[in-house]
Amino acid sequence: MTHDDIEIIGKNVKDMYGTFMGKVAGTITDIDGSIQSVGIDCGAQGLQQIQYEQLVVQDDVVIFIPKWRLDSQRLIREKQLTLRRLKALIDIVSENDDMKADAEIIHEKYKSKLVTLDETESEIKAKLEARLTELDEQMKSAKMLMFDAKVQFKSNEISESTFETVKACTNEVIEHVTHETAEIANVKSRIADLELEVQQITSPPQPNIQESAVSYLETSEPQQVVQTILPEAPTEPIVTPSEPIEVEAPIPEPPTIEAPIPEPPSESEVTFAFPEPPQQVTPETPKDDNDNDWLARMEAQ
Repeated sequence: MTHDDIEIIGKNVKDMYGTFMGKVAGTITDIDGSIQSVGIDCGAQGLQQIQYEQLVVQDDVVIFIPKWRLDSQRLIREKQLTLRRLKALIDIVSENDDMKADAEIIHEKYKSKLVTLDETESEIKAKLEARLTELDEQMKSAKMLMFDAKVQFKSNEISESTFETVKACTNEVIEHVTHETAEIANVKSRIADLELEVQQITSPPQPNIQESAVSYLETSEPQQVVQTILPEAPTEPIVTPSEPIEVEAPIPEPPTIEAPIPEPPSESEVTFAFPEPPQQVTPETPKDDNDNDWLARMEAQ
């Protein structure tokens, strides 16, 4: 074993969020002495072989890095470098057209590299989605354990100290799952931004509509300007037509007949007839006399 092997064996292994995983039981080395993988005793899960590149050796502990994190970081780093080289190549060709033929070969090389990275990116996206599903299940299990411990505490099945221990352990798991989920979302966002940048570089530039219209007007032949001249008003007197013009006669309005207003009668001609008071009919007065008197009074009126 090399000196590095002796330092790593027997140390505790934790993940990057502080959760204990197991102890280093041994290593597998290459013919040149470099470490290829590390065997970790994970208790009930057995002995697991983990690539040495996924481990960070510190003084008292070994930190485990998830595989999806290493793969995504490698993808982002290679894609950023390829994009920077493509931009530099485009700038060189734009400054010197004579190097266009030489730059075409390198340009195709970088484009094929982007195609290969796209295939790797699809695999990494699938791993990220699978890991998110696992983290969701772990979150549900941790919350279920905490809730069940709370029920046992309320029913006096476990002590308060035991409940607090369960609560502290489950909170660590929930915090771990929350941090890893946020980190995966951040990685997915960075990959999406790189995809958009690749599309902007590889797709041909579309001319602006306004610039296209201006260039079209500049290259087109000058068109003849047609001026519309309005006729001037005649200065000679207007000649009347020989045929007579029929003029519609106005419809006469009906005459108004004023009725004479009668003059009021003079005071001498006005007579007032006052009715005579009716006579009281008694049993002695005959009925015929009463009728005659009534008729006479009506005629007098």
